[in-house]
Amino acid sequence: MLFNSIQFLVFFTAIVFLFFSLPHKTRWVLLLLGSYYFYMCWKVEYIFLILLSTVIDYIAGLVIGATKRISIKRIFLAFSLITNLGILFSFKYWNFFSDSVNQVAQSFNIFHSLPTYEILLPVGISFYTFQTLSYTIDVYRGKKEPEKHLGIFALYVAFFPQLVAGPIERSTHLMPQFHEEKSIDPRRFASGLRLMAWGFFKKLVIADRLAAYVDTVYGNAGDFYGLPFWIATFFFAFQIYCDFSGYSDIAIGAAKILGYDLMTNFRRPYFAIDISDFWKRWHISLSTWFRDYVYIPLGGNKVRKSRWYLNLAITFLVSGLWHGAAWTFVIWGALHGFYLIMSILTVRLRQKLADISRLSRYPNFHRVFRALITSTLAIYAWVFFRADGLDSALLVTRRLFDFSAGLSLQGMVQNSTDFIIAWAAILVLLGVDLVVELMEKYSGVRSFALSTRWLAYGMLIFSILLFGVFNGQDFIYFQF
Repeated sequence: MLFNSIQFLVFFTAIVFLFFSLPHKTRWVLLLLGSYYFYMCWKVEYIFLILLSTVIDYIAGLVIGATKRISIKRIFLAFSLITNLGILFSFKYWNFFSDSVNQVAQSFNIFHSLPTYEILLPVGISFYTFQTLSYTIDVYRGKKEPEKHLGIFALYVAFFPQLVAGPIERSTHLMPQFHEEKSIDPRRFASGLRLMAWGFFKKLVIADRLAAYVDTVYGNAGDFYGLPFWIATFFFAFQIYCDFSGYSDIAIGAAKILGYDLMTNFRRPYFAIDISDFWKRWHISLSTWFRDYVYIPLGGNKVRKSRWYLNLAITFLVSGLWHGAAWTFVIWGALHGFYLIMSILTVRLRQKLADISRLSRYPNFHRVFRALITSTLAIYAWVFFRADGLDSALLVTRRLFDFSAGLSLQGMVQNSTDFIIAWAAILVLLGVDLVVELMEKYSGVRSFALSTRWLAYGMLIFSILLFGVFNGQDFIYFQF
C-alpha cells in the first residue's frame, strides 16, 4: 500500500477513527493488525519474515535480560544477529554474492557456478531488520529492559508509518510510547497534517515529476552527452531527497496524528557545509545506527589515525552495501568515505586557503561556498547510486564532460512547461528549506503570522492538486 494512493488515505482515516474510539488497552491490537495488513498489501507471504524476526528477537531479548551469565547473553545475541542477518543476506545479497564469486572463479577458469534465485526482495526488509536488531543489541548492552509484552514488541517491529522505509527507530525511543495512553490533540493533528501535506508535495510535485527526466536520460545513457547528464544528475539529487524525505515526512506526520513521535530523518542536507555535516542531515536514523552499532564498536576515533580512517572507510562501505546489492552502491559508499577522510586530512589546508582568499572574513559567503562544494561532491556520488550498473555509471562519468552535441536537450525535454514547473518546484523547496534553516539558526527570525501560514497551506494543497503527478509511483527506498 503506497502512501500516495487513495487506498492509504482511506486506510489511515479508518485507523485514526478506530484508534481514538477504542480504549487504550486494546489500541495496540488495532495498530498491530493494521500494520500487518498494510505490509501484506505488497506480498502476503513476506509477513512471515516479520513474524519470524519478531519472535526471535522477543525471545532473545527476554533471555538476555533474564540471565546474568555473559556466555548465555552472547549466545542469544549471536543467535539474533545470525538469524536476522542471514535472512537479509538470503533475500537481498545472495545473488550479488553468487554472481561476484562466479565472475572471480571464471577469471581463473573455474566454471562451477553458484546458483542464483529469482526472488522478490521483501519491501523494507533492511529497515525492520536493523530496527529489531538494535533492540536486541541495546538489551545486551543494558540500555533497554526487555519488553515482556509480545504485542507491544511486535508493534514496535511493524508499526506501519515507518515499517517499509523508516525512520529506523530505537526501542528506547518508540517502544515506551506504545505504553502511554494517547488522547486527541488538535495541535498534533494540525502539525501532523501539515507535515504529511509537505511530504506529499515533495513526492508528487517534485520527486515524481523529476523522475521522468532522470529515467529518460539514465535509462538511455548511450544516447546522451554533456548537459542532459548534468541536469539529470542534478534532478536525481532532488528526486531522491524529495522522495525519501517526503516519505519520512508523511510517516512522521501520520504517527504524530496518532500521538507518537518518530525521530527526524532529514535536516536540509544540501545546506551541509562538509560531508560530515551532510551525514548529520541525510537519513539521520541510518547514519546514527551505523555510528552506534558499527563505527563506535570498531573503535570510532578513539584509536590511532590510520585505524580511525579504516573505521570510517568500513562504515561507509557497509552503508553503501546496505543500500543495494551492487558494486555501484559500494562505490557510492566508498566515495562518501573518501570524501570524509579527505575532509579530515585537509581541514588545516582549507582553513589557510580561506584565510588567504579572505573568505573567512565573510562567514555567510564562506558557508554558502562550502555548501556548494559539498553539494557538488554529493551530487556526483549520486551518479553511482542511480546508474543501472557500473558500466553505465562510468559511461555517465565520461560523458558529463563531453559536449560534442552542444547544449541540446533533445530527447530529454518533450514539454517545456513541465520542465519549467520542475525547476520552479526545486526553487520552492530550496526557498522553504532556507527559511527553516534560518529560523533554526537565528532565534531572532520570528514565525510568520497566522494568516500568512494559512495562505501557504492553501497554496501547498492547491499545488499538489494542480501540479502533482498521480501515477502511483513507488518510493525509491522501498527497494532497499
